[in-house]
Amino acid sequence: MKIRYFIVAAAVVMTTCTVLAQPQTSVQVERGPGGKSTVTGTSTVVATVVAIDPATRTVKLKDNSGRVEDLKASEAVRNFDQLRIGDVVTTRHQVAISMSLAKTAGSRSSSERQTLQPAASGTKPGGSISREVTMVADVVAVDVPGQSITVKGPHGTEKVSASDPELLKSIRAGNQVVIVRRDTVAISVTSGASQ
Repeated sequence: MKIRYFIVAAAVVMTTCTVLAQPQTSVQVERGPGGKSTVTGTSTVVATVVAIDPATRTVKLKDNSGRVEDLKASEAVRNFDQLRIGDVVTTRHQVAISMSLAKTAGSRSSSERQTLQPAASGTKPGGSISREVTMVADVVAVDVPGQSITVKGPHGTEKVSASDPELLKSIRAGNQVVIVRRDTVAISVTSGASQ
């Protein structure tokens, strides 16, 4: 789970997903009108705060399998002083990729937007950050067995996962597609039983 573009606070939380127990994962495919397909993958990691060092802003988290990991919270993490031993930290990472055939052959383009929703002042740390990239690209190649397509967008050529076999059947080299990728990391902290 790599999210190169998130702020330091989210990157630290994403480390939790890779160092603690295997996350619970799910994948969902939705088909919409006009041949639009959306594949959404979600990973969730739950851990309990077992120690806090306010001087270094380090939190020791223990997952359900008993594995313990120290994580340092940057100054960007709001409300650090609201953390308590026994609090439950839930990290949810969701990636949704929507793909549809474009009706006309236009120019290749790309746009991006980010949304940050930090925790409210005085509450437990948490919040969410998301990044959405919309790209109009030309299809260069279709790899049905590999469930991917190679597209040429405004910034070069790249391979894109296309996990919906029905959509792959309708895409051909030379088509133009609209791809929307949305990455979201949401962190919530709830009071634990020892409160």
